[in-house]
Amino acid sequence: MASSSSYNSPCAACKFLRRKCLPGCIFAPYFPPEEPQKFANVHKIFGASNVTKLLNELLPHQREDAVNSLAYEAEARVRDPVYGCVGAISFLQRQVQRLQKELDAANADLIRYACNEIPTALPAPPVTSSIQHMAPRQRPGDQFNSRIGNEGGFYQPSGSMPLHYNFPWNDNPTGDPAETQRGIFSMAFGT
Repeated sequence: MASSSSYNSPCAACKFLRRKCLPGCIFAPYFPPEEPQKFANVHKIFGASNVTKLLNELLPHQREDAVNSLAYEAEARVRDPVYGCVGAISFLQRQVQRLQKELDAANADLIRYACNEIPTALPAPPVTSSIQHMAPRQRPGDQFNSRIGNEGGFYQPSGSMPLHYNFPWNDNPTGDPAETQRGIFSMAFGT
């Protein structure tokens, strides 16, 4: 007959609480003996009785996710007692916002580069005597830009909302925005 000492070692929770780990222990599947710090953090932040109540109220298939969430929050709270995982989340959100600004700036540079390259590649329209004395076609905003000293560039207001312009090489008689976008894309990327 097998003795009780040959039974598996107690789970990390029972070992931490210095009690006998029974076969139906609710902590055993989620706090293995090789991860004692996981339960120590959860116990320090939430308390063993609160975790027991929580696990008893949940369905068995939900318990593992709940324990993982508690362990993550407890570890973050031990590392940063003031903010916990909220500090990590806000740090990552700031990083995403910074990267989004960099991406927007790179996209604006790409569009600016495409706008400067495409008009030179287009063939010049035939000149007839009736239009020889007309002023050259201007880009939208050139009059405003020349007044504020921004020659040859688009007016970019301060703020995060980009303005959409009709480009001078886009002759879209229908005014359909989808057709305008297709024209710009095909001109910029040669498709």
